[in-house]
Amino acid sequence: MNLQKGSIIGITCPSGYVSAERVKYAIAVLERWGFVVKVGKTVGSEFNYFSGTDEERMADMQAMLDDAEVDAILMGRGGYGMSRIIDGLDFTKFLEKPKWVCGFSDITVLHNHIQANFRVPTLHSPMCGAFKPETEHEDYLLSLKRALIGMPQQYITLPSDFNRYGSAEGILTGGNLSLLVHLTGSTSEVNTKGKILFIEDLGEHLYQLDRMLLHLKRADKLSELAGLVVGSFTDIEDTERPFGQTVEEIIMDKVKEYDYPVCFNLACGHQDINYTLTLGAKHSLVVDAAGGKLITG
Repeated sequence: MNLQKGSIIGITCPSGYVSAERVKYAIAVLERWGFVVKVGKTVGSEFNYFSGTDEERMADMQAMLDDAEVDAILMGRGGYGMSRIIDGLDFTKFLEKPKWVCGFSDITVLHNHIQANFRVPTLHSPMCGAFKPETEHEDYLLSLKRALIGMPQQYITLPSDFNRYGSAEGILTGGNLSLLVHLTGSTSEVNTKGKILFIEDLGEHLYQLDRMLLHLKRADKLSELAGLVVGSFTDIEDTERPFGQTVEEIIMDKVKEYDYPVCFNLACGHQDINYTLTLGAKHSLVVDAAGGKLITG
């Protein structure tokens, strides 16, 4: 699956609408990285909120999965819509020639469907909107290039008073918290047993985070983790009557009776600095007074 000069990256939009203009700079950067870009029909296409009808988005995604020339698929954007088409996708040809599937947010649905059913690694990564003149040489964006070509990666986090020290090894899984909850009970449900779980989210209320984490706990998704890694929780709101706990306090309250390491401050999620993670691949995690260290391999 690791790419090299001349490898082909397909771009498709299986969820929300994205303009062709917004994708344009991403194409230029990918070409400067040495790749060839194949643009799907849904780039710049629109139907209400989405980048095309369900049928159009499914057909474009299927074409990318089936195309033997395509070595990686980069999503134009997230938003919402992946769960509307996931059950109609056929992964037969994808399994004959696995390829990197890249994106985050709503693409959590696709990541976890692939992990749950096929155990093929995928990339929780920036999407086309992250490619800009001012970000082209940023390390977090270059982390996508490193992941695509198969380079081992190491992520260092700042210390947190809420970190729980320890070390662990396991497959990295997870993604957007609200979507992990949404997938519970489906054929795309996340399997967390013995794994390092990564979570992040955007634009939720504190009480909603509490409810979602309780849902995962009641579904027995938090009891047998190897470790927990917390990315960015961006634009989190409180209610008129304060909930009374911070994001960190809510999370630690749900895992307080377990003894696995917990690491906050991973620069990944709905924020400007969004590093690429290889989901479905083995990682080691060390959390101590200096902060956290997450290493691939």
